[in-house]
Amino acid sequence: QVQVVESGGGVVQAGGSLRLSCTASGRTFDDYTMGWFRRTPGKEREFVATINWSGSAMYPGSLKGRFTISRDDAKNTVFLRMDRLEPGDTAVYFCGARPFRSDPLDRERSYTYWGQGTQVTVSS
Repeated sequence: QVQVVESGGGVVQAGGSLRLSCTASGRTFDDYTMGWFRRTPGKEREFVATINWSGSAMYPGSLKGRFTISRDDAKNTVFLRMDRLEPGDTAVYFCGARPFRSDPLDRERSYTYWGQGTQVTVSS
């Protein structure tokens, strides 16, 4: 069982930045594929970013250039840096873990373990 915990959410003004953190348990974190997704009320979870064991990352076109995913394997942590935030980025952000080496994964069903989510609110 892998425990996944997100942190770093909060309230930020439009145009500001925020960095989310996600820590996953396990001794082989450096093999994990990690992903960020977000959900707004009434919508499905939306892919935000993913990074695999080699550091290869992938983003949806709509977020590329504003969001950056990175990882620190020594701390079992993946980060999501969000810049130039917009009110439309308001959502609960979830971190998923797939505890095996793979290509970067943009499908929610590819992830086995999830955190509880962290709320991000962008005020206009």
